[in-house]
Amino acid sequence: MALTGAILMIRGPVIPELRTAFDAPAWQVGLISTAGTAGYLVVVSIVGFGAGHLKPHRLIVGGLLGSALSLLAMGAAPLLAVFLVGTLVRGTMNGVLRGLNRPILSHFYPESRGRMYSYYDMTWAAGAMVGPIGVVAVLAVADWRLAYYGLAVGMALLAVVVWRLDAPAVTGTEEPFDRRELLALLRRPEIAAMIVVMFLGTGVEGGLFLWLPTYVDSVVPTGVAGLGLSAAALSSLSLSVMIAGYVPGRLLYGRLSERVGYLKILIGILALLVPTFYATFVLATGLWLLPGVVVIGALISGIFPMLVSYATDAVPRHSGPVTAVAAISSSLGVGIAPAVMGWVISGSDPGAAMRLLLVPLVAALAVVLLARVAEQRRERAGLSVAD
Repeated sequence: MALTGAILMIRGPVIPELRTAFDAPAWQVGLISTAGTAGYLVVVSIVGFGAGHLKPHRLIVGGLLGSALSLLAMGAAPLLAVFLVGTLVRGTMNGVLRGLNRPILSHFYPESRGRMYSYYDMTWAAGAMVGPIGVVAVLAVADWRLAYYGLAVGMALLAVVVWRLDAPAVTGTEEPFDRRELLALLRRPEIAAMIVVMFLGTGVEGGLFLWLPTYVDSVVPTGVAGLGLSAAALSSLSLSVMIAGYVPGRLLYGRLSERVGYLKILIGILALLVPTFYATFVLATGLWLLPGVVVIGALISGIFPMLVSYATDAVPRHSGPVTAVAAISSSLGVGIAPAVMGWVISGSDPGAAMRLLLVPLVAALAVVLLARVAEQRRERAGLSVAD
């Protein structure tokens, strides 16, 4: 998960280098997220829905080796088209890994699912925080391609380690999923709410991952006084600043999830995100946006793990299909929002694209509030039946 986080988060800082190396406009570079999502989406669906039938150990090793090879291809790419194909293949390998990891954790820790999901995603955040810092260090001494070569080596070494480990015994079991049950699964109110809010929330997240450095570069003055950093270096580090909020955020949500409840946490997160987002990307200027970026990171970090935990608790024996549905929804959000933002940036400016993200945040808050009202009604109906 740490390597996966680093791979995703180096995209933003590398964007200016790719545009220069491949002489590509913003809308073409924005297709990087779409390419990664396309491969991920198909494979995570197959793996997630088939989790009850699969042997995870060999698949995880294969996913790690495939990731290593695709990262090597991305680093060596002579054309943007080759880089996009490498991103597509890397997405498929990531789908194998992510389609299995969360169901395995769900059955290891059925009584503390929310806490473990948050800690699992916190590991991702640690890698994601280090990734942009590593890119800045690489660019100071070498070419951007070295970052992808280094990550490829890390994936290959991890594949060797996992291959040598004995497959662990899982206490719970994943029930095989009949595809005819899909419509019934999607009709459940918990699943429907997760799908919509996941699409909206991760769309905002994906937009920030890809375009935050570009935005920071456009608003931070050249030669930042007192920091000893260029505006370009600071813009690359802005993602690490945001992800710095993910680690304590996910630790906190993991501890609160079993006491407060997933929907209550989500309402609090989104209710705070809307004004924070407005203050950061509409009101703040220069370096004053960085504190807001940290707070946004701490808040938005809870959306994915809380949503998946909420939905999985509704159908714990089908954690694989729930993971697949969550992955499909989040992948669509992450794939579509950055591409739309790239189109907006090409015709306007990064500030307009950032302000556009307020719309899905407000919509997500409305859906979570409706889900909470529906949950309260179900709870009252359950009490009435019990009486």
